[in-house]
Amino acid sequence: MSFHEIRFPANLSFGSVGGPERRTEIVTLANGFEERNTPWSHSRRRYDAGLGMRSLDDVELLLAFFEARRGQLHAFRWKDWADFKSCPASRSPDYNDQVIGHGDGVNAAFRLSKTYEAGTNPYVRPVSKPVAGTVTLGLEGDLLREAVHFDLDVTTGVVTLYKVPPAGAEITAGFEFDVPVRFDTDLIQVSVASFKAGDVPNVPIVEVRV
Repeated sequence: MSFHEIRFPANLSFGSVGGPERRTEIVTLANGFEERNTPWSHSRRRYDAGLGMRSLDDVELLLAFFEARRGQLHAFRWKDWADFKSCPASRSPDYNDQVIGHGDGVNAAFRLSKTYEAGTNPYVRPVSKPVAGTVTLGLEGDLLREAVHFDLDVTTGVVTLYKVPPAGAEITAGFEFDVPVRFDTDLIQVSVASFKAGDVPNVPIVEVRV
């Protein structure tokens, strides 16, 4: 899959609608009970970028971005304004936000992740597109900084510590992140007259696995 490490203009994604999608297969048995299963271990997010268009200049910027990605061909980064931090939206990321692993005395590389908890069965979401310059780590409560204590691969979300953590040591992280997405259409239709009347184009965006 071809991925362009460029973010969709954040001022255009602000105002868009969308969120996580799950796929659940439901079979109703003869006795009325249900069996529910899912083939997806992770949710997939969908958005409509059209609602972020506020002017014809915005439309021109959208069309330029669409053409540069060749429609659905190349994936790119997307800022989900409702969920782009390792912490609640009202706070700034802190190195103690998320537990991303525990040392085993051998491995020095860990994948960034975000845990969603509401009662039992928390969901751990892999983070593959962190925002450069926003990632800090913690090791047993001590702050670690990029290029001083660890390296970050912003294309995969993998952090590699310069020293292997001891067995059982807790590694935490704070960060901002983007969602890997692509256009879910090869056609964008824009009418200047309709746009001025308040009818914005439909621009579907869908998350991709990377």
